[in-house]
Amino acid sequence: MGWRPLLTMVARLWGHPNSERDEAMKLIVGLGNPGRKYAGTRHNAGARCVLHLARVLGTEWRRRYPLALVAPATIADRPALLARNRTFMNESGRAVAFLVERYGVNPQRDLLVVHDDLDLPLGTIRLRGQGSSGGHKGVASTIALLGTQQFSRIRVGIGRPPPGVDVVEYVLSSFDPPEEAAFQGVMEQVAESIKAIVSEGLEGAMNRFN
Repeated sequence: MGWRPLLTMVARLWGHPNSERDEAMKLIVGLGNPGRKYAGTRHNAGARCVLHLARVLGTEWRRRYPLALVAPATIADRPALLARNRTFMNESGRAVAFLVERYGVNPQRDLLVVHDDLDLPLGTIRLRGQGSSGGHKGVASTIALLGTQQFSRIRVGIGRPPPGVDVVEYVLSSFDPPEEAAFQGVMEQVAESIKAIVSEGLEGAMNRFN
């Protein structure tokens, strides 16, 4: 099925994007930096998690906008869009705001942003329904461009750098082999938590994964 017929089907099933129906289309955005240079870095943990989910669901990145890549998906029998920003991390809010506008998504209800977090150790994830950026520039950009802090996130722990290591250098470096092995399990955990958010709602998923 082509992209336009899929969107038409989604519109028929779920109605106008601004309707008050609970079962609206979900937009799940994994934040990172574009290009092969950054693909395996700690800062791309969010984007890698959404890439992993796309592989699990067997979907493809069919739509390539200047600001974002989009893959249609079905999660728990509900329509969803997986997305990755094509901007650099500090401007990722441009991509998220574009997608919210393009697909008529209600951020407070149907947006989920997946991003790396220095304040959580590797192997830990946290689900939250709103809040500040916590110093994450991609989340700060998203808050600024959407004009609200009220959207759901999954924080993916990457841990703090060792003493003497610059934070920017750390987040733009790759996991070492043992860390990468641990991160493979994290991506699966994030995939399961996203499925739970869509099927059970955020509160139910938080009770399971936080």
